[in-house]
Amino acid sequence: MAWSYEDDLRRKISRELNLAENFGGRLKFALAYPNFYRVGMSNLGIHIIYALLNSRREVTCERFFLPEQSTLEKISRANLSLLSMETQTPLNKFQVVGFAVSFEPDYFNVVKMLKLGKINPRASQRTDFDPITIAGGPCATFNPEPLAEIFDAFVIGEGEVILPPLIDEIISSENLPRLQRLEKLSQIPGVYVPTFPKKVSRQWIKNLDDYPAHSTILTDDAEFNMYLIETARGCGRHCRFCMAGYCFRRPRNRSLDVLKSEILHAKKFGKKIGLMGAAISDYPQIDELCKFILGERLQMSVASFRADSVTFELVKSLAASGLKTLTIAPEVGSEKMRRVVNKGITEENIFSAIELGLSAGIKNFRLYFMIGLPFEELSDVEAIAELSARVKKFCNGRLTLSVNPFVPKPFTPFQWSPFAKKKYLDAALKILRGQLKSVRGVEIISESVRSSQVQAILSRGDKKISEVVLQSESLQEFRQNFTAAGLDENFYLREIPFDENLPWDFLNQGFTKKYLRDEFNRAGEFKSTTPCFDGCKRCGVCNENF
Repeated sequence: MAWSYEDDLRRKISRELNLAENFGGRLKFALAYPNFYRVGMSNLGIHIIYALLNSRREVTCERFFLPEQSTLEKISRANLSLLSMETQTPLNKFQVVGFAVSFEPDYFNVVKMLKLGKINPRASQRTDFDPITIAGGPCATFNPEPLAEIFDAFVIGEGEVILPPLIDEIISSENLPRLQRLEKLSQIPGVYVPTFPKKVSRQWIKNLDDYPAHSTILTDDAEFNMYLIETARGCGRHCRFCMAGYCFRRPRNRSLDVLKSEILHAKKFGKKIGLMGAAISDYPQIDELCKFILGERLQMSVASFRADSVTFELVKSLAASGLKTLTIAPEVGSEKMRRVVNKGITEENIFSAIELGLSAGIKNFRLYFMIGLPFEELSDVEAIAELSARVKKFCNGRLTLSVNPFVPKPFTPFQWSPFAKKKYLDAALKILRGQLKSVRGVEIISESVRSSQVQAILSRGDKKISEVVLQSESLQEFRQNFTAAGLDENFYLREIPFDENLPWDFLNQGFTKKYLRDEFNRAGEFKSTTPCFDGCKRCGVCNENF
């Protein structure tokens, strides 16, 4: 039997529950996720926007995902167009194409999907007959400039409050020339149009209970085979490396009654409940919520929790739901670095969380760490190894360390900080592996330094970077095109002076640069004062020897 792209999509659709049935709206909106189906269907934002758009009678929203590699090769060989999940309609037949962009490495998939969809990836070369392309999600909100040559407009903030007026304007201006339509879109609060640049303020939901946020379409083919429910948005912890802690800084919780109602609705599907939020253990009524989920004979999982707020009830509920490995994010190994990053946990918190896991029957643990942070020295890296060795001795189960280079992000106190030198990062990883080599049952996994460098370039990139992204469908192509464009990676990876204009300065996240500078200076109060000397190879701040 001959292969059929349409049949592939229909087979996926046949395994889905709760599929929208409104396909007759006048405005056809393509909701695209720049990664594989199994990844995109585990992204709660896709479910939220899909439900929001299809709740409107005049709108038809259909989904697009990056095809798996084998399917991608067949599509390319046959010169087929990228098709929607729901009705197998080509991407370029939709009036609006909206991408949810959560991770910088997915920028290349955006370009790939637009080309597969027969849409010119360069926004300035599209005509009145081409779709309007929009980007939303964390990457669009924090720094849209690396994608500015690709998208017509960006949603800055939370889509639930921006999309309704955006859709209204797109419908009402459908007979106007493209440029006039974009100018009208630029006047909507929370919408950035690169052709008509202006100061844009992030928009956000005041009361989460007014906006449902849970799985819309259920499938066993998702990476997280769960019914996802958002408990809260925002984080008040203010870890200095974390965008969520600054740009979504005002914590907002859903009421327990609303969460209980959503759990009861989910019960008929019989799936594990996946609680989503910046730190689930910070939810004020987490114990009561856990008891309710297990009382309904459902299993549960969480996106993340903090070592200083995790409770026995939460850990016990996770263990009862089949959790085999408990994940904790110390981020750093020394007390000095905990103060530098403002993590707000102690070593005692870490071991208490592990003890809770052990008492609940969980034997395996995963710890997340970063290396190359501002004011870090190699003695702080050694502290990661020492802490990990003590954790291994304490838990006696399998211990996995996820150790990745620190990537400076916009709108954090560390946005001016350099990406650490490759030689320093290589030396840090060598120290960790060397010190833990004799400790049995410890596995160290890490992203490559080169891929982290590209992420850092994309994170703090400007419109020059957008030109390179426009020509790239992979990380390897990006590096080649970056060099061919005559750009200097050291410029994008360097320490940025406080008085330099930043590519994202036109965005208003609700706080000033002075506030971020003050936070950076507070972090610097904890740096080492040990003097350097000739031949020193320990210092992570002035690492010229690396």
